Amino acid sequence: MSIRILTIEDDERIRTAVRFALEDEGWSVLEAETGEQALEGFNSMAPDLVLVDIGLPGIDGFEVCRELRRGSDVPIIMVTARDDTHDVVAGLEAGADDYVTKPIAPKELSARIRALLRRVKPEDASAAPRTVGDLEIIPDEGVVRKNGEEIHLTKTEFHLLCELSDQLGKVLSREHLLEEVWGYDYFGDGRLVDVHVRRLRTKVEPDPAHPRHVVTVRGMGYKLQA
Repeated sequence: MSIRILTIEDDERIRTAVRFALEDEGWSVLEAETGEQALEGFNSMAPDLVLVDIGLPGIDGFEVCRELRRGSDVPIIMVTARDDTHDVVAGLEAGADDYVTKPIAPKELSARIRALLRRVKPEDASAAPRTVGDLEIIPDEGVVRKNGEEIHLTKTEFHLLCELSDQLGKVLSREHLLEEVWGYDYFGDGRLVDVHVRRLRTKVEPDPAHPRHVVTVRGMGYKLQA
């Protein structure tokens, strides 16, 4: 079955160019001109990935991300008009997994989409359930429990937690996490890691402001500890 990508973009020229680029990769493209249209038809469209412009009329891209995240862990790539730190961080905090800037480079967009869609099954050894303090992580089921209660993580948050738990107590650099979780090398941006760590902490930490499990090691990266 072909991968289905929902593009939410009000500019018809950009939308058409993106559709052609994605169809050249063999993917099926669904289109919406507004956030309202996309949210209304999201369940029936059932996309495998969403590409959303931040600067939409009406409901903007930030709100679209937040609404989608209330009920779905679909991978989301946001499109920004420029590499503005505020917009990038705000979009990631709203629930996006990654971002691209306009003008969109088709090859880079395709690479980012492939990386987010690629879900490598863990090897047998790393697939074993593991307990870290009050957290129980079951990689091959995609389940995380905190004090026995299952918590919802997006696919990116789950892969980030699994990578940290695979190397429990070891400091992992942002570059390492970008490569292993996002599948990026030179495309990577450390802000992706930092924002997703903050989002992960809100779900797994008793007190996100004073993290006990996902710990920052200044100048080096992050580590998971019990």
